[in-house]
Amino acid sequence: MFGLFKKFKAGLSKTVSAIAKTTHGVFGGRKIDASSLDELEEALYTADFGVETTEEILEEIKAAYRKDPELKGQDAAGIGAAVLERVLEGSEGQLQAAEPGPTVIALIGVNGSGKTTTSAKLGHLLKNDGQSVMLVACDTFRAAAVEQLKSWATRLDLPIVASQTGADAAAVAYDAWQAAHSRGCQMLLVDTAGRLHTKSNLMEELAKIRRVLQKHDAAAPHHSWLVVDGSLGTNSIEQAKVFHQKFGLTGLIVTKLDGTSRGGAIVGIWRELKLPIYFLGLGEQPDDLQPFNARNYARAVFGLEAD
Repeated sequence: MFGLFKKFKAGLSKTVSAIAKTTHGVFGGRKIDASSLDELEEALYTADFGVETTEEILEEIKAAYRKDPELKGQDAAGIGAAVLERVLEGSEGQLQAAEPGPTVIALIGVNGSGKTTTSAKLGHLLKNDGQSVMLVACDTFRAAAVEQLKSWATRLDLPIVASQTGADAAAVAYDAWQAAHSRGCQMLLVDTAGRLHTKSNLMEELAKIRRVLQKHDAAAPHHSWLVVDGSLGTNSIEQAKVFHQKFGLTGLIVTKLDGTSRGGAIVGIWRELKLPIYFLGLGEQPDDLQPFNARNYARAVFGLEAD
């Protein structure tokens, strides 16, 4: 528990630092006052928490301040974390395995969101959790994508099905399901090509991959997760909406949170789409992909310790 919380705190350190800088360390030991409340409002907007969540946090802190003018910053941080945790209720994705397997997880998103790296990290996490995993390189458009996933697979000792650049991605997925099934693999992770959500031909390729997988298993893919670059903040909401409309997403993975001060965007994405968040990318190492935990996230963002 504490090890996982440390991951969250380290991964969200840029967001925490930005809030502390804007508020001049309001969540330390000093008392709350009118100017620090204004600073906090600015900090929450800058961290991309959005209007609704920012107003809810401020209202509860102001109500507590009216009751107790001696309210300390640390107490205000606790109030903020409690509001976030309440807003995020129900947001934690719980991975359900398909019976019989393999459970097919398709990772989807735009170029640069970190899908290929996330595929490998997810395979590593599931393997360490005792699952048998196979990767499939269906990003056959980007020249380096197949080699990148192969390199990760070698590094992490994960089996992979891949073809050459330019191959039919749906055919690769079809072959990979057969291979995973014959080897008794429990999880098949499909790394798809990055695509603009506005390009209908590329969206059609996703639909083709799904149709081909359903020749093996009518329920596949069992999970379709959008990999979202956390540094885009709430700008990613529109992107996610279109993918959801066209492909029917079942969840999200938010990456690159260690490199941004806009870690509040997770809240806006959840409020808008109500898609469960399964994992967060909190760093570059294989074990820096972590299951999303709303309490850990809320406490880490406000600079609090695990309780």
